[in-house]
Amino acid sequence: MSTSNTIKASVIQCSTVKYDLDATLEKMDSLIRIARERDGSQLAVFPEAFIGGYPKGLTFGCTIGERDPSGGDDLLAYHKSAITIPGPAITRIEAIAKQHDVFIVSGVIEKDGGTLYCSVVWVHPEHGLVGKRRKLMPTASERLVWGFGDETDVKVCTTTLPRHDEPITLSSNICWENYMPLLRYRIYELGTQLYCAPTVDGREDHVTSVKDELDSKTQDDDEATKIAGGSVIIDPLGTILAGPLRGSEGVLTAELDLDTITRGKFDLDVVGHYARKDIFKLSVRSS
Repeated sequence: MSTSNTIKASVIQCSTVKYDLDATLEKMDSLIRIARERDGSQLAVFPEAFIGGYPKGLTFGCTIGERDPSGGDDLLAYHKSAITIPGPAITRIEAIAKQHDVFIVSGVIEKDGGTLYCSVVWVHPEHGLVGKRRKLMPTASERLVWGFGDETDVKVCTTTLPRHDEPITLSSNICWENYMPLLRYRIYELGTQLYCAPTVDGREDHVTSVKDELDSKTQDDDEATKIAGGSVIIDPLGTILAGPLRGSEGVLTAELDLDTITRGKFDLDVVGHYARKDIFKLSVRSS
């Protein structure tokens, strides 16, 4: 095991194989293999909705005040591509993590009854599924097809990583959840060290708004629904360590010095001395 305070982490920019779960899981396997064998990665972050797919461009037959029956067929196909947690797809992801000895953070479309959720799963190579969370606030038309998370989804994951001695706390706010100031503050309060941000936001200015993240984005090869990507790894001081990767699929890996977290707090400890807790207080409802 490593005695240093560094880890190797990868962000994987890739597209779903539309409506083909088996092929998508095979793609995850091959990309994890690259991250592990080429780069020695201990952790890999996949995009928002990688398993199940992000339905860019679909209207599901809806306009305000009207619904076309064809939208039900679109939803049916999308629902069939979603996964249950736990379930066979999670078992396969657990096997991939174990085979390559890599901790996996991946966006998934989760189905629970008739409702779909944009979720993230945390999968440990030894312990399997160690947690999940649902996106609290689907943005814009996402609300047509995704349910909302609740207070139990305001959380982090404290775990071990392969080939690293000390426990580590990671988080996985999804896409525009990262623009929710109170959620972001609460995740800082909970002690996140690796701020993972699976997203489909491919705008170039997105990099300037997420200054401390492992940011993995979808790269869609379908010209009709193309997403440019822009995956990036940034340290707490705002230094770009890898990326942005635009216009193609790929694996970005960087060595992360966890001591840089403390170095960053010297100037701006957002939940410590800089928070002025004598004046401000965040109240969070818990179940």
